[in-house]
Amino acid sequence: MSRAISLAPAERQRVCVLGATGTIGRASVRALLRRGHEVVCFVRARAGVGGSLTPGDCARLFEGAAIRVVDPSDPASLARDGFAGERFDAVVSCMASRTGAPKDAWHVDHRANLNVLNAARDAGVEHYVLLSAICVQKPLLAFQQAKLAFEAALIGSGLCYSIVRPTAFFKSLSGQIERVRGGRPFLVFGDGTLTACKPISDDDLADYLAGCLEHEGRWNRILPIGGPGEAITPRRQGEALFALLGRPPRFQSAPVALLDLVVGGLGALGHIVPTLAEKAELARIGRYYATESMLVYDAQAGRYDADATPSTGTDTLFEFYRSVLAGAAAPERGDHAVF
Repeated sequence: MSRAISLAPAERQRVCVLGATGTIGRASVRALLRRGHEVVCFVRARAGVGGSLTPGDCARLFEGAAIRVVDPSDPASLARDGFAGERFDAVVSCMASRTGAPKDAWHVDHRANLNVLNAARDAGVEHYVLLSAICVQKPLLAFQQAKLAFEAALIGSGLCYSIVRPTAFFKSLSGQIERVRGGRPFLVFGDGTLTACKPISDDDLADYLAGCLEHEGRWNRILPIGGPGEAITPRRQGEALFALLGRPPRFQSAPVALLDLVVGGLGALGHIVPTLAEKAELARIGRYYATESMLVYDAQAGRYDADATPSTGTDTLFEFYRSVLAGAAAPERGDHAVF
């Protein structure tokens, strides 16, 4: 049973943030600082996409927050360099594997978070806020199994928890902006209506994560969350992009069977060439997102339910598209790039 938090929800808290150099992590640090919390970011010696950020870069990136160089895969480093025998009230973990490949997923989504959980419990932390994913509702992939295994460990830990399962990020839906702007058609699978999601911005999601420290209704709960407005299909995304560019919509359709062929071929070859086994898993991930909606799943009815998917925030995907087309920087997608 989770123990009760002794702090009043509105009090200033000392919070350590994991995964702070990712786009959601950065936004979460800003949201926590805006609320007046004391923030300590645990970062690796080489952080960010491709290890491009040094501790000095992180210090400049997170003005107002403290930076500690910590290896979350090493329990000794977490205790010595991270928590360091000091008082912390909460953990906000935005850590996630970069590729979703099995080895990476179990190392980061499960083991690293478990190391943090154990160190946090030893340090007297009372509340663990976890950024998970809505797709774990139908766990067909290794990274989903890894996330669920840690969710179960967190629920059984005795700490107060808030497990946030967001729908699609703006970043993950930005890959075809330049493709369309460059005159190419918008790529869809099937007719472009196989899936739907309620996209959520970094800032709106970060605000929701930070709010978990304050709103008792988010304590000891699994929290699916989407952005504002109705659910949007890939076809609707393409139509919006073309409308913003003042052009008639053009689509290129790929059959799901093509993905099945790729997955099957790589899976078979993976038994002979081990490196292809990982590529097969990445292909399975691509197929999953091409065929499964990022909405609350009604297992009894066997369908996704947009109406049952809560919404938060004010930022919309199409406003984001407009800003990028007007010259705003597109987010760094790193290993999440597909198109």
